[in-house]
This record gives sequence, structure tokens and C-alpha cells, in this order.
Amino acid sequence: MDYRVEHDTMGEVRVPAGRLWGAQTQRSLQNFPIGEETMPREIIRAFACLKKACALANYDAGRLDGEKRDAITAACDEILSGRRWDEFPLKVWQTGSGTQTNMNVNEVIAHMGGRGLHPNDHVNMSQSSNDTFPTALHIAAALSLTDHVLPALERLAASLRTLEEANRDVIKSGRTHLMDATPIRFSQEISGWRGMLEASGAMLRASLDHLRQLAIGGTAVGTGINAPRGFDQAVCARLTELTGQTFVPDPNKFHALTGKDACVFAHGALKALAADLMKIANDVRWLSSGPRCGLGEISIPENEPGSSIMPGKVNPTQCEAVTMVAVQVMGNDAAIGFAASQGNFELNVFQPVCAYNFLQSARLLGDVMDSFRERCVSGIRADRARMEGYLRSSLMLVTALSPKVGYENAAKIAKKAHAEGTSLREAALGLGLLSGEEFDALMNYENMV
Repeated sequence: MDYRVEHDTMGEVRVPAGRLWGAQTQRSLQNFPIGEETMPREIIRAFACLKKACALANYDAGRLDGEKRDAITAACDEILSGRRWDEFPLKVWQTGSGTQTNMNVNEVIAHMGGRGLHPNDHVNMSQSSNDTFPTALHIAAALSLTDHVLPALERLAASLRTLEEANRDVIKSGRTHLMDATPIRFSQEISGWRGMLEASGAMLRASLDHLRQLAIGGTAVGTGINAPRGFDQAVCARLTELTGQTFVPDPNKFHALTGKDACVFAHGALKALAADLMKIANDVRWLSSGPRCGLGEISIPENEPGSSIMPGKVNPTQCEAVTMVAVQVMGNDAAIGFAASQGNFELNVFQPVCAYNFLQSARLLGDVMDSFRERCVSGIRADRARMEGYLRSSLMLVTALSPKVGYENAAKIAKKAHAEGTSLREAALGLGLLSGEEFDALMNYENMV
């Protein structure tokens, strides 16, 4: 392999000749051969937006000339186009401030911009890794929610709303504690699923106000050393133009550099969404269990063979994917919580792991909601005959008799019917508690839902 020699403040380093990065990126590659997880692309995109905004703000402040501004912004645009991903190879498991990823971006932009552009003096002007990485993290987190998670959530909620409308006339047995309960409309059951998603969506939107407060302008320790007055406002205004989202400076840069509470709060909403999806997926696979020895109240699409040994078996695989993603997100939430608790003095040095886990959660949840909607929910069909059969045989219909005969007598009816394998009607008449006409008048499914 051909090499060129790059240098930094520690000396010379050999870098592969065809690469755009410099000495500090190469040192990171050599010093952190840990795992396979590289910095998420969402972070690199956020950095490209940030470096462009900073170049524009530095030019407006009279610190950067027009030629260098144009070179930096053109390089950022090329990165944002997605043609340079192989120039960002650094691992998540690096310095906890993300300094090496900040320098990776600085070095690549400097080399793309041509001679005379310095990664520190020009691309990193008025910045520090200590304020750029938390800023990029917040930008990436906010965009992942608004561009990926929330749209997928809204599509899934809309699909459930369609299913709800199609099943308003279907009454079935409810279940609590996995046991028979009083009747419910199938549409009401579905509305519970939809309501969970809508509530999670509201929580995610509430978290955006905190994520949109940025650390930029704090530089090394929050004091803003080497940044011009008003730099934070100017950068946030440019980011708002570039992304279409309103970003504002965090009013307390000392909090912004060391606190990761906004990520904890927002990821808590992602965990709430994961918990809701786990419940919905479990309900769907229980209701579709069978086809002959389970509940079998609904059918779901048959997407692929379910067994390498049992011919004809089909499994609820989309539901299983949802539940596995939910488990991963819950684990990620624990990692982010631990990481956020470890800020020391003026900086938190667990930021790459926060970024990796947050963005993985957002990516997985958005992807799995779309897959679940397209390959499962849109194909759910109620087995109306089976639902009606379960409903008619449910002993918990006896609840409708309680106002007439009292709780204890109603319990006697249910226990007699269960013990003797008869209907509630036969048991009620056998105990002499109701006439046939009285029983029939009370046993109205519509009145129970």
C-alpha cells in the first residue's frame, strides 16, 4: 500500500495515500482497534451540517475569508451527499469526548478543501470537540426522531386506525390476567394499541425542545474561549436554515458540556415506545396463536416457512422482530443512563456510547415499525366466527347479571356453569335466580361494550 506522511503536534504519521484523513484520524485507527462499531453516519451528517454552519458564522464574524468559507461549505455538502462515508472509519470505542471523530471530520474537510485549509485553525475555528460533539449528538438525535421515528410511528398508528374502523361491529371476549373478562369491541382493543403509539409520539415530541438546545459556543469548558460574541446564536440560526428545525443555544453551556440529561429524557420516550410496541406485538401473536391449538382470533400474513423440521408451520416473525428490538432499546436505555451519570467536572466523557446507543434505538424502532406495519398489521384479519364462539361461551358474561341478582349469586351461576359444563342460562335457570326472559334481556352484548 502507498502512504503519504502527515503530521500533528506529536510528530509524523503514515496515512494511506488514497485517504483524505490526516494524522489524528490515523492515530485513532491505530490506538483503538476495538470492536466493529463505527461512529454512526447520523453523527457524521450532523457534524457536516455543524461545520458548514460554523464556517458561515465565522465568515459573518469576520474571522474566515470567503475562499476558505466556500471550500469548507462545499466539502460539507459533498459529505452530506453521502459520497464520502469511507473516510469516516473511527470506532465508537475511542476517547469519551469524541475528539477523534471531530478531528476526523476536520481533517477530511481540510483535505477536500485543498491547500491552505487547516483542520484546527480553519475547519475547527471557534470550536472545541467538547462543544461540537454534544452539539452533533443533539442534532443527530433530534433529526432521527423527526425524520425517522415519528413518521414511522404515525404510519403505524394510521394503519391501526384503519384496522379499528374495519372492526367496529365485532364484539369479542376481553381478557385480563390472561383470563376471560367482560366483552369488548375488537375496535376498542385496537384503539388501545393506537393510543399507546400516540402517547409515545407526544412524549417524543416533548423531548425535542431539550434536544434542540445546543452546546456550541461553549468551546473547551463552557466559557466560550476563542469564540466570537454571539457565535452560538449565529451557528444555531444557520443550523435552523440548513435542517429546517429550530435549534437554539443552550443558555447554560456548563450544563450543556457535562450534562446528558436531554438524551436520557428523549431516550426514555424511545424506551416507552419500545415497551408499547412489545405489548402490541405480544397481543398480536397471542391473538393469532394456533392455527388450531391457540386463540386464533385473528390471522396475520404468512411471510415465510417457520420451521426447518415441521412442514407447514408459520410463525409470527414480525412480532418477534418487534420484541427483539424492544429488548435492545431497553438495554440501550440502561447504557445511556449509566453514561449520563458519569460526567466529571466540566465534561462528560461517555458521549460516543450515548450517541451509538441513542441512534441505534431510533434507527431500529423506525425500521421495525415500518416492517411490522407493512408485513403484519396491514394484513390482520379478524376471525369473526371464532371471536363470537369464545364470546358466547365466556363465563364472564355473568357480570351483566350482577346488578339484578347480586355479586355472590352471579358467582354461583358462573361456578355452576363451569363445573357442570353448561351455559350460563341453564345455570341461572337451574338455580332459580332468573327467568329465561329476564336472562335474555340482560344478556345483551351491545349493552356490555
